[in-house]
Amino acid sequence: MRSISPPEIFQRSELLLGSEAMEHIASKRVIVFGVGGVGSWCAESLVRSGIRQLTIVDCDRVCPSNINRQLMATTKTVGQVKVDAMKERLLTINPSAEITALQMVFTQETADSFDLGSYDYIIDAIDSLKDKALLILMAMTVRPRLFSSMGAALKLDPTRIKVTEFWKVQGDPLARALRKKFKSSGQFPKRKFLCVYSDELLKNRGGNADHANGTIVHITAIFGFILASLVIKDALSNCN
Repeated sequence: MRSISPPEIFQRSELLLGSEAMEHIASKRVIVFGVGGVGSWCAESLVRSGIRQLTIVDCDRVCPSNINRQLMATTKTVGQVKVDAMKERLLTINPSAEITALQMVFTQETADSFDLGSYDYIIDAIDSLKDKALLILMAMTVRPRLFSSMGAALKLDPTRIKVTEFWKVQGDPLARALRKKFKSSGQFPKRKFLCVYSDELLKNRGGNADHANGTIVHITAIFGFILASLVIKDALSNCN
C-alpha cells in the first residue's frame, strides 16, 4: 500500500484555509472527554481537520447498543475498549497524528491526573451530571477554551441544534440540571463557555431499557461536528 503523506491528506483543507492556518491548527492540543455518540464524531472531525495532538478519554468498551450512533462501534469492534478502537481508526486517517487514548473516567478521584492546563481546547462530551459539572468548574480555572455538549438524546430535528453561551441555553434538561447543581452547591463556572444543544425534546416510544434515552446518529454526529467546528473556528481566529 502506498504511503500517503499529511500534505496529500489535507490538500483540500489547505486550498480553503491556507498553509499557515493548517500549520496553526496542527499545533493545537485538544482533549475530548467522552467518545460516545457525540465525542467520537468530534474526535474524527478534529483529526480530519488537521488536529495532530489529540487525547481521548473514555472508560467504556464498545457494546451492541453503541452501533447505531458511535463512530468506532461496529459488529467487529464490540467488546473493544472504545478509546483503543477510536485511536486505531484515527491513525488510519492520519498516521502521523499523536493520539493519546486514556481508558479512564473523569471523576473527583481522577480529576487531578489530567493536566487540563496543558491543552488548548477541552471538549466536554460527558454524560454523567456530577462529572460534567466538575469538568466544567475545573476547566474554567485554566487557560484552555472549553466547548460543551448538552443532551443529544430524544431528538430528531437537526435544524433545532444551536450554539450559545451556557447560561442562555433554553429547553435542554441537562443544562437545566447543571444550572441547578451549580446554584445548590454555590460553585459557579468562573468564565462563560459555549454549548451545543437542541431545544427539541421527544419521548421514548419503545420502552426505557436500563433507563436509557433513545438517540440517533444524525443528531449525535452533528453535535460532535459542531463541537469540532468551534475548535477550528477559534483556532483560525487566533491565527496571525
